Amino acid sequence: MHLAYRGAGAFFVGRVIMLREFDHIVWAVNDLDAAKTRFQALGFEVSTTAHHPFGTKNALIWLGSTFLELLAIEDESKFPASDASHFSFPQFNQDFLQYRQGASMLAMASDNVERDLAIYRELDLTTYPQFDFERLALLPEGGETKVSFSLGFLRDDAMPETGFFVCQHHNRQVANASGDIAHDNGISALSSVIFAASNPSDHHEFLGGFSGQREMRSTSAGLVIETRSGLVEVLTPSALQVFYGVSPLEAMPAEGGIAALVLEADLNKAIAALKKAQIDYSNQNDQLVIQGKDLFGCALILRAA
Repeated sequence: MHLAYRGAGAFFVGRVIMLREFDHIVWAVNDLDAAKTRFQALGFEVSTTAHHPFGTKNALIWLGSTFLELLAIEDESKFPASDASHFSFPQFNQDFLQYRQGASMLAMASDNVERDLAIYRELDLTTYPQFDFERLALLPEGGETKVSFSLGFLRDDAMPETGFFVCQHHNRQVANASGDIAHDNGISALSSVIFAASNPSDHHEFLGGFSGQREMRSTSAGLVIETRSGLVEVLTPSALQVFYGVSPLEAMPAEGGIAALVLEADLNKAIAALKKAQIDYSNQNDQLVIQGKDLFGCALILRAA
């Protein structure tokens, strides 16, 4: 069955439909060094640690043009003020970490955050003022340079413990200097972001507006939304277990959160990396499943590329 919903015309800018693609996943962890060590043992190339001017630090795992952002709190004294009209990225992630580690935020790519926030407001989605910042990045040939970003945050009132934003890279060629590397585990791309929620239909309007997709597949098990670069799936916990063999963490709120990521991989290389790292996994319908409890709160599902 397909769902259509109000405001479909607002997805158009001129004659162009604003169907979006993944930019990255924010993966909040308590100990960034421990997370880097774990992911490196799993066969990922992980970037050096970078420091944000607002009190967080990160390390990136590039998967083509998309990446996983391992994020930790570094200095609370640098947090910007947070109130009803301004979104604080570090405060949100610190609050998230009070309950669990895991995929705390989903970012879609943008080439014009100001325009995209205007589109979201036309759809009656809750938005916050544009946030711009810069940080230092290491250059492949040595030395460092500044890279800058513009972010546009949104709030899903039905899923308040998960963050959503659009991200514009003003120096993407620098930030993505290692984006085409081959990981030893054969993992190459993010193909699906899977949410677990007790009532998936509660999220169709927000996620449809956020992704720019006017139609989606809906069944008793949940929703499937096709973006330009992959799927956003919202499944009940029981459907997540049956279809993917993933058990949502007990700390996952009933209203929903990101429970798993589907990554494309060379499965032979992935199995070798998992065994070498002594990380538990199972085989579910020819897919390799690493539970969130074994990997900082978010399950990974590895599928043949």
